[in-house]
Amino acid sequence: MGIVINQSIKNVVITYIGFGIGAANALFMYPHFLGEEYYGLTGYILSYANVIFPLMAFGVHNTLIKFFSHYKSEQEKSQLLTFILALPFLAIIPILIICFIGYDSITTFLSKKNDIVYNYIWQIPVIAICMAYFEIFYAWVKVHLQSVFGNFIKEIGLRILISIFLFAVYFKFLTVEQFITATMYVYLACSLIMLFFANSVKKIVFDFKFPENYKSIIVYSCFIVLSGSVANMLLDLDKIMLNQYVKIENIAYYSVAIFIATVIAVPSRAMHQITYPITAKLMTEGKLVELNELYKKTSITLQIIGGLVLVGILVNINQMYLLLPKNYSIGIFVVFTIGISKYFDLILGNNNAIIFNSKYYKAVLFLGLFLAFLAISLNKLLIPIYGINGAAIATLISITLYSIAKLLFVVLKMKLYPFSIQTLYCLGVLIATFFFFYFWDFSFNPIVNIILKSILVSVFYIFMNYKLKLSSDFNNVVNSILKKVR
Repeated sequence: MGIVINQSIKNVVITYIGFGIGAANALFMYPHFLGEEYYGLTGYILSYANVIFPLMAFGVHNTLIKFFSHYKSEQEKSQLLTFILALPFLAIIPILIICFIGYDSITTFLSKKNDIVYNYIWQIPVIAICMAYFEIFYAWVKVHLQSVFGNFIKEIGLRILISIFLFAVYFKFLTVEQFITATMYVYLACSLIMLFFANSVKKIVFDFKFPENYKSIIVYSCFIVLSGSVANMLLDLDKIMLNQYVKIENIAYYSVAIFIATVIAVPSRAMHQITYPITAKLMTEGKLVELNELYKKTSITLQIIGGLVLVGILVNINQMYLLLPKNYSIGIFVVFTIGISKYFDLILGNNNAIIFNSKYYKAVLFLGLFLAFLAISLNKLLIPIYGINGAAIATLISITLYSIAKLLFVVLKMKLYPFSIQTLYCLGVLIATFFFFYFWDFSFNPIVNIILKSILVSVFYIFMNYKLKLSSDFNNVVNSILKKVR
């Protein structure tokens, strides 16, 4: 776990810095500089691009990680990478042809509730392609265990560029309409930067000979592209469907709430950058004992760290919304609902990496397709009745069922168990912390209140988990920090 902890800590720091910048964007600059309508438009475009980018990538960013350790020589690895870079065009070309031929019909349908969407639909596939190749080049550096810089670009670099353009809107160098287009160029720039870095980590050499087992690669990619699409659909489907039923301003309110709740998933995102290739390697070598140990460690470590973030958000949520325009406060229920779903997904550790590198990935895919259908049905039913709260409830149900299904597959089929008695103790600490701190606030400025309360929550929560010795990795990190302080 040494390299996991080392790079995970760096990735956590980078990701939280990125989320700090993102918080400034999402909670201040977007609402005040763009306004509700164009903030909602931005959220809609990026969510739609995020849903279709796994299709544009053809799932090969996961395929590269799974199959990389199968090849030993540099020539074989070059053949694999060349094949991986070419496969997405099997999806990109037909999609672009369909979009070109049916553009008017597609844009008319998507903008029937909000006319403002009409002129920007074309940017969605462009951004999706940029996202796809960013992830492919990012996967290339992951398999060489160099995930930190890619995470920096994804979490910090992209948001800094967005901040620059938001300030350009504020100082009237750009119009709000031009900002939407500028966002597309930000994603293009990040993809190109990732390409150059990937080449510097390990020179990209093209070899157009089909790699060994290329049929297995294609079959795996076909299933993974659908699986990845399902996972992303469950994350962003709600924003897409909100556009069809409510005014686009509601997407702005929902986006803020989702951003706040998504902070809970940061530790998982950071750790998975490095645990994914290690999981693939352990499964390829058949080291199930070591894999089960990694599974348990990632689960409890993420539960402790994610729990701190969750309780920190929930006990301060009312004060946070005092810093936003009044209309945004309707998203508080969304924060609670989505936060709980993120926390449950978090405590599954490296569950996704295990499944996608096992022989059971096909079965989980079909289950995921069913749950995607369920999510669409629930959103269609609940959004017209409850608005953004209905979308949050639909997402909670869908993601929770999907997470339970994946957990059962790993437990029942592979006999790998993420939970232990420490899981219950950690949950008890979380619940106790919430009830102890939620029902009171300091009578200060909201920012001061949030800072003071967060310090108290952090000290109490960390102390309890440390004394109970729930995670050796967590305690080692705390001991290391205490040693440096002393």
